[in-house]
Amino acid sequence: MGMLAGVAIDAVLADPRRGHPVALFGTAAAGMEGRVYGDSRARGVLHVALCVVPVALLGHAATRPRNPVVRAGLSAAATWAVVGGTTLGREGAAMAGFLEDGDLAGARGRLPHLCGRDPSGLGESGLARATVESIAENTSDAVVAPLFWGAVAGVPGLLAYRAVNTLDAMVGHRNARYERFGWAAARLDDVANFVPARITGLLAALGAPLVGGSARRAAAVLRRDGHRHPSPNAGRCEAAFAGALDLTLGGVNVYGTRVEHRPEMGEGPAPSVADIRRSVRLARAVGLAAAGLAVLAAVRGSYGRGSRGPGSRGAGSYGRKG
Repeated sequence: MGMLAGVAIDAVLADPRRGHPVALFGTAAAGMEGRVYGDSRARGVLHVALCVVPVALLGHAATRPRNPVVRAGLSAAATWAVVGGTTLGREGAAMAGFLEDGDLAGARGRLPHLCGRDPSGLGESGLARATVESIAENTSDAVVAPLFWGAVAGVPGLLAYRAVNTLDAMVGHRNARYERFGWAAARLDDVANFVPARITGLLAALGAPLVGGSARRAAAVLRRDGHRHPSPNAGRCEAAFAGALDLTLGGVNVYGTRVEHRPEMGEGPAPSVADIRRSVRLARAVGLAAAGLAVLAAVRGSYGRGSRGPGSRGAGSYGRKG
């Protein structure tokens, strides 16, 4: 019930512009980086441990109250804090609005809210492709993955996942400063997103008919192209969205002074402005399906724990042994 309430709160409130818990964590993590930074993997492992372990312990403390209403409230707050589906949809809609109005400057200024690409040289088509690809990847990172870890590990899973994902966004870069220091955060994020990314790809393929596509064709593109992306996880999301939307994604991406050549995925045309709103609809459908699956998994897990007999600490008729 707490996870379900958290998803509902996110749908209504989205993320606040100031004082968001994830932003506060990012500030604390940056401060910790300043204290422990060193150009080595060992220092990076220490940074991850010092940032993630306290957050997981905080999540564990949220499971201790005996009052089930209090526990549900804390679970709802944690879910709202780590799930970003509504904000992702609003950012996609904002990009679509700028491009529909022919406001390239506004769209270029907005793109950093979605991804780290250099928008200065992008035209309408490049901005549309960057937006669709970012929505595909972030549907996993911001919605499916936190819900998955919430179903697997409760509030500690919710908070620890978001901490890992935030650290990857902060230090998991391939540049002179973070090549070694950010290694631990990047690899841990890859592990944490391995299953959720594949769930995202499957749900996106199944949701293809909702945006005028074919589930069978989307699944075929996912199988054929999902592994071609340099990321072990992002490719599954982008390939599934490409197949569901009947588009071709991939190409040249510019990140400051670094240029990456991504393999193409899909068989249709390059994304247009109209495809941004289609990708937002698909992302919302995937998010709703993931929320339903996460809640069902959590319920089954709760009943399983509650059915083990007098020693159980679940919500069975025996209660707690004191």
